[in-house]
Amino acid sequence: MSFGIEAAGYYVPGLYLEIKDLAEKRGIEPAKLEKGLGLHKMGLSDVHEDAATFAAEALLKLIQDFHINPKEIARVYLGTESAVDAAKPTASYAVQMVEKVLEEEFGARCFRNCDVLDMTFACVGGVDALHNALDFVRVNPDKKAVVIASDYAKYELASSGEYTQGGGAVALLISSKPDLLEIENNWGVASESVFDFFKPRRSYKKENLNGAPETYPEKIEIFTDEPVFDGQYSNQCYQDRIREAYNHYKEITGKEKPYENWEYIIFHLPYAFHGKRVFTEIYSLENNLSYETVDEQKSVAKSESYLKLINDKIEKTQRASSEIGNMYTASIFMAFLSALQTSFNEHDELSGKEIGFIGYGSGSKSKVFAGKVSANWRSVVEKWNLFESLNKRTAVDFETYEKLHRKQLNESVKNYKGFGLVSVEDENPVLIGARNYSYQH
Repeated sequence: MSFGIEAAGYYVPGLYLEIKDLAEKRGIEPAKLEKGLGLHKMGLSDVHEDAATFAAEALLKLIQDFHINPKEIARVYLGTESAVDAAKPTASYAVQMVEKVLEEEFGARCFRNCDVLDMTFACVGGVDALHNALDFVRVNPDKKAVVIASDYAKYELASSGEYTQGGGAVALLISSKPDLLEIENNWGVASESVFDFFKPRRSYKKENLNGAPETYPEKIEIFTDEPVFDGQYSNQCYQDRIREAYNHYKEITGKEKPYENWEYIIFHLPYAFHGKRVFTEIYSLENNLSYETVDEQKSVAKSESYLKLINDKIEKTQRASSEIGNMYTASIFMAFLSALQTSFNEHDELSGKEIGFIGYGSGSKSKVFAGKVSANWRSVVEKWNLFESLNKRTAVDFETYEKLHRKQLNESVKNYKGFGLVSVEDENPVLIGARNYSYQH
């Protein structure tokens, strides 16, 4: 019996900023971001959106596109680092939203017997959710699970991470009927606790906060979406962990040069060109090439054989990322969708082809695994229309982008379609902070 991904859906927010507009305002040469990093557009959350609405949109699209009975879903695992609550899982908000939309067809609380939880390990949390969902269906082959990766990448204005921002969600149906991708049960893993990128609670003295109530403690902890990070160190951690996880994958599978058998190499992409940049070390080790000096590293990256590898195995995976930006946990899955959608559009035949995945999450951990494309893959991909959807988004100007980032726009304006945050309770003492969502057709 085989196990893997039966179907997939996604959601990308409907607003974006042209990267060239950001570059010009920040005094950066646009070509540095467009040609150097592969960035073209930055997906933006609207005022009514968050990780919960992203997840709900992707889950509802998955259910509706593939005519899934939600009562057949035994578990929903959400990978995110953009949680809307520190206790109640963001997945529960998303499931509740979708339940209400499906109520007329399936009755009230159609997910009442479904296990729902979040998993967090920076950008690899979605892969962790997939790993655990696969373990579940292997033990329970008559049941189905859904994995959702939902996130938005947000950095401080004018910081070195600003131009990599993005967001969205991907939802995967996991079962013993893997019409899209059959995933082998071999996982290369590497982890080390480091501080390359993290989102700590930050402390402030009450006396320094205007209007703080007397009931507040003298030291107040505040959480913010913007991370503390060291870009160069994070790149090195990424490279170290994927090398270790890749070598672990080789050890447990006994495969030599597994990447050579992979039709595509799917990376977590903090920016579109990151995967092809960090894979040079593994490529050098696999081919006994010297990689110690900067000149040697550049030589490998510019070699004819490596450029061919990029063109054959990586280029198609990064196209969606160029149009969206960093989706954190969802980035690796969007790279997968990008490769398959492009192959579908170009009439490639992928049935039986192996695809390798190299996931990474800061903090830090990598997981490497592989799967085989199923014979029915076209019947799944034909539902997506990924690039057509990306072309239907709305561009915003730079001033609007900064107001969205600072949350300065009027949140009472709710002219949107789909799921949206309606209000956050600020009066009822036993419901302070409770988030209320609605759905608009």
